Amino acid sequence: MAKKAGFNFYWILIIIAVLFFIYILELPGGPQQWSYTELLQAIDADKLTGVVAIWQSGEITGTYREPSDKENTPPRRFRTVYAPTDKEVSPELRRRLEAKKIEYEFKQPNSLGQNLHWILLILIAVVFWVLIVRQMRRTDTTVMSFGKSKAKITAEKETNTTFEDVAGCQEAKEELQEIIQFLRSPKKFQMLGGKIPKGVLLVGPPGTGKTLIARAIAGEAAVPFFSISGSDFVEMFVGVGAARVRDLFNQAKTKAPCIVFIDEIDAVGRQRFAGIGGGHDEREQTLNQLLVEMDGFESQKGVIIIAATNRHDVLDPALLRPGRFDRRVVVDTPDIKGREEILRVHTKGKPIGRSVDLAVVARQTPGFSGADLANVVNEAALLAARHDASQIEMSDFESAVDRVIAGPERKSRVISDKEKEIVAYHEAGHALVAERMEDADPVHKVSIIPRGYGVGGFTMSLPEEDRYLNTRKELLSRVVVLMGGRAAEELVFKEISTGASNDLEVASNIARAMVCQYGMSEKVGALSFGEHTKQVFLGRDFSRDHAFSQETYQAIDSEVRRIVTECHERAREILRAEETLLHRIADALKVHETLARVDLLAILDGDDVPARRAEAPPEETRRHAPDNAPDKAPDSASPPF
Repeated sequence: MAKKAGFNFYWILIIIAVLFFIYILELPGGPQQWSYTELLQAIDADKLTGVVAIWQSGEITGTYREPSDKENTPPRRFRTVYAPTDKEVSPELRRRLEAKKIEYEFKQPNSLGQNLHWILLILIAVVFWVLIVRQMRRTDTTVMSFGKSKAKITAEKETNTTFEDVAGCQEAKEELQEIIQFLRSPKKFQMLGGKIPKGVLLVGPPGTGKTLIARAIAGEAAVPFFSISGSDFVEMFVGVGAARVRDLFNQAKTKAPCIVFIDEIDAVGRQRFAGIGGGHDEREQTLNQLLVEMDGFESQKGVIIIAATNRHDVLDPALLRPGRFDRRVVVDTPDIKGREEILRVHTKGKPIGRSVDLAVVARQTPGFSGADLANVVNEAALLAARHDASQIEMSDFESAVDRVIAGPERKSRVISDKEKEIVAYHEAGHALVAERMEDADPVHKVSIIPRGYGVGGFTMSLPEEDRYLNTRKELLSRVVVLMGGRAAEELVFKEISTGASNDLEVASNIARAMVCQYGMSEKVGALSFGEHTKQVFLGRDFSRDHAFSQETYQAIDSEVRRIVTECHERAREILRAEETLLHRIADALKVHETLARVDLLAILDGDDVPARRAEAPPEETRRHAPDNAPDKAPDSASPPF
């Protein structure tokens, strides 16, 4: 249905402005101002044309031409002010006009015509004022609107997201079912004296679907949904944040029962007086008002607050106590089953080829969040479209995983044969050591194709299952595999390069964690050292006290060095014993650039790379170990890699 045209002040403003400019600019240059003497001289010189208007108010107007004007030039205007005599034309002026046979009219004063430009200016000012007032009321741009909440309100009929759109976090959905039941039928709980949690805090890494879950709750319960970011509360003006909190809850109270969702609540809910500024800054006033609204003398009924953050460790304890955020729901990265469910949600409605096995894609993506998996599906679709394919095939998904992790292939990057040989032996060292270590993850793929920024090659080790605990042997095996690339360079070239910079960094971090956090050092003992809270407050960073001595520091450094050195020596021993295989793997990499697991196993068995490798395959699969195993990250090296 077409929208009915309404009264619009803009058209009035345009019309008045046009009339005003027509009046002012009726002829170019405007009327020429003449004295009375100049008028008489112009009459004697036969310059006047047309009819001369003589106004009783003391003004003479008319048109004239200069001798130099061309025929097609429009006549010019003149204006003369004079003193009329007894409401009649001056005899001298009448005599000269009649002598030159110039017609003239004696007119009564026309105040409206003389003051038309002032009337038009007043009308324009009035219309402008009306427009400004209407705009200020419509968009709330007045100074008093600073205290208005910026929350986006979604009506219950507009919230189309349900739990069917959420996958990979079954436990979180089950915990939130009570809130949905309460919003649907609150009397069921009130009859038994039960109180629904006033606040639910969704905690988890970025991209795990915390915001999506909040929208799904509103969609399942069919209630209004207020969404706002924590940073939207705080402004440079003191008291604005607290005013916006009050306004938000006042709006929510009128829509109760409803859900208020505060995303990134750590922007406003950080612990008070943490060492930055005083105790009465704008952020703390906003937090105090939020605490009062959640559980104060005037606490709201039927308003459930859901907040999301990935930094729950910095939140104020008063915000986390019972009566405010009663329930804390962890939304973590999905397991292999959850990843498969998420992939099915994101591939719904897309043309998927028969070769696609989402279970295999889920196995290749441990540690991926929901946002990562959505990106994988999108990248796969873009790759398929780039190749003018009608369906998304498995090769597109495999290439998409690589692109999400390490960026696109940089085949155009020109490297010398010497650098290519160094990279090949470096990655061959990783792969061979990984296959010979009993507790290491099996190698999935080895490549020497540069990717993204600073990644000259990589060795993919894919765990057979999701892991949440690691033994001491497994951690040591990872350090040995990391040192395999450097050991291969030392063995073959009798020299080292900068290619192992990332390997050394990750290996050192694992060794230090084994000593300081996991108590896996016999010399240091089963003690925990270091700062686990990782507070980001400036004052606490300066005032933090270490609970161990300099001797302990030295012992920790000595143990970290010992672990890395022994693992390095272990990698060298493996490569010395298998030097022939090391050369074969490196030679195959220099020819084919990428080796899948089947190719690597063929080389280890003494066979050649299968003939199918002669074809130039598209980008293949790759994935490092879960997030709790940082040593499986790709070999990002500084130049020349």
